[in-house]
Amino acid sequence: MATPERSLYTVSRLNREVRLLLDNGMPVVWVEGELSNFSQPASGHWYFTLKDRDAQVRAAMFRQRNLGVGFTPKSGQQVVVRGRVGLYEPRGDYQLIVEHLEEAGVGALKREFERLKARLSAEGLFAQELKRPLPTLPRRIGVITSPTGAAIRDILHILKRRFAPAEVLIYPVPVQGAAAVPALIEALNLASARAECDVLIVARGGGSIEDLWAFNDEGVARAIRASSIPVVSGVGHEIDFTIADFVADVRAPTPSGAAEIVTPDRAELVAGLRTSGGRLVQAMQRELRAATVRLTNAQRRLQLTHPGIRLQQQAQRLDDFDLRLTQAVRATLLRQGGRLGTLLTRLLQASPERRLADARARGDQLAVRLHHAIEARLQTAQHRLALAQNQLHAVSPLATLSRGFAVVTRADGGLVTDAGSVNEGDEIRALLQQGALRARVVSRE
Repeated sequence: MATPERSLYTVSRLNREVRLLLDNGMPVVWVEGELSNFSQPASGHWYFTLKDRDAQVRAAMFRQRNLGVGFTPKSGQQVVVRGRVGLYEPRGDYQLIVEHLEEAGVGALKREFERLKARLSAEGLFAQELKRPLPTLPRRIGVITSPTGAAIRDILHILKRRFAPAEVLIYPVPVQGAAAVPALIEALNLASARAECDVLIVARGGGSIEDLWAFNDEGVARAIRASSIPVVSGVGHEIDFTIADFVADVRAPTPSGAAEIVTPDRAELVAGLRTSGGRLVQAMQRELRAATVRLTNAQRRLQLTHPGIRLQQQAQRLDDFDLRLTQAVRATLLRQGGRLGTLLTRLLQASPERRLADARARGDQLAVRLHHAIEARLQTAQHRLALAQNQLHAVSPLATLSRGFAVVTRADGGLVTDAGSVNEGDEIRALLQQGALRARVVSRE
């Protein structure tokens, strides 16, 4: 029995085919684990190990990918990575080629934030055309926030300083923790149903992404959008962004900023009122002056509309019209006379008799020119014919015959130019200047 042929692999070939199997057979995966053995050589690439309680795997993140991470990982840090399973062929090491890296926990929240933001944006909840304008002079301002935090103290201080006449109605809610989301939704729905405020402020002081997470809730976002009252979002610090900021009618960088946005500045308002008062006084003075001028003009027009004065003016206007009519008639007659003379001249120039005389004269001229042209053409043709006859006679065989030569042909009409072309006894024909001879060849010489 023949032994089957063995297929031998080199180590390089084995590792290469295993790498191809891993590259083509495994999808992109997300892996969470503790980072250890972190190193960053001069090339800028990152090499580290991901491990949990029971296993570990080597990982590599190349420079063009790790530039966008935004922080330098440390050993012992819990991270989440996205990457492809591969094999480092020279050592045969199975490893993870990392394309994205983020801190565990915070990264999950950020992903959830971006997912919800994209979905609500696609629904149109952030559309600019849905944003409502804020009232210029609010009579009552609603504030949805914690009654014990620093944010409410800052808001009340700003509102009192900028616009003390406005009333402030506080809807107390927890702003973090499990109870925050239902409390925020209930307060928004209550304020919208009562409609006792002109504008609402939803506020909270700064904190981590976990602290602000209640304001990234979908239910809170939809309650803000459904509110019948314009909503200003003042959550966190200036660098913090929440879903509430995108869905609110106006986003303020801080709670204090929200208080400034919803109220006019008292000093500016007073200055504006003073300016408006001054403009009103000036407008009234201008109107009084204009009314005095109008009254004076009316009195003058009343004097000018006396019946006697109007009759005189109408008689003078009648004389003016009569003079203008006479001048217009004369001018019209002059224009029409000139136009008639012009038309008569053009008529004479266009008379058929004159055109016929011109045509006859032109016909006579053309006949003379035609006669001259024909004579010139005939003379030229006769001259050319004589030249052609002379040239033809010079090359004609008849001219040769007049000098005693003859043209000899065979019986078949072929020209005899060589004695060898005929045989003894053949009949030949000799063409002379006058007539022709038939002869028979007696001999050839």
